[in-house]
Amino acid sequence: MVSGITPFLWFNGNAEAAARLYVSLFHRSKIGHVTRYGPGGLGKPGEVFVVEFELGGRPFTALSLPRQFEFTEAFSLQVGCRDQAQVDFLWRRLTDGGVPGQCGWLKDRFGVSWQIVPDRLGELLSSRDSRKVQRVTAAMLTMGKLDIAGLERAARDETMTAHRQGAQGRKG
Repeated sequence: MVSGITPFLWFNGNAEAAARLYVSLFHRSKIGHVTRYGPGGLGKPGEVFVVEFELGGRPFTALSLPRQFEFTEAFSLQVGCRDQAQVDFLWRRLTDGGVPGQCGWLKDRFGVSWQIVPDRLGELLSSRDSRKVQRVTAAMLTMGKLDIAGLERAARDETMTAHRQGAQGRKG
């Protein structure tokens, strides 16, 4: 029986700094156990080796070694945001020293990929109206940081056009 699954991230000697940034951004987050090198270890005695931390109550482990591997977008952390203020806050903090991407994706200064996604996007994309879904998707593809108002405008656009066409048809 498996006792748990924990994401394990390898940082380039800066695992503690990454963990401290991440726990500062999310509720129910904290630094847990920090393991430091002792004499005869891979690093200097007292330097951080492993950091256990929680984000939103979920466990993570960070290894702090010179990296032979780079993070890629093949692994990302997706954050659901309740409103635009939360999207804006996380986007600003995580792109500080990082790289903004497209469609709500970014890389933070440690090279970790994140998806900062408003909950509203999922609601709009789950519509039974396939044209609405197409419009919202098309709007999302033009955005870096996702903009809820822009996504909602895209969702309404066809409805307003159809309403206008229906009104014109009734006049004739």
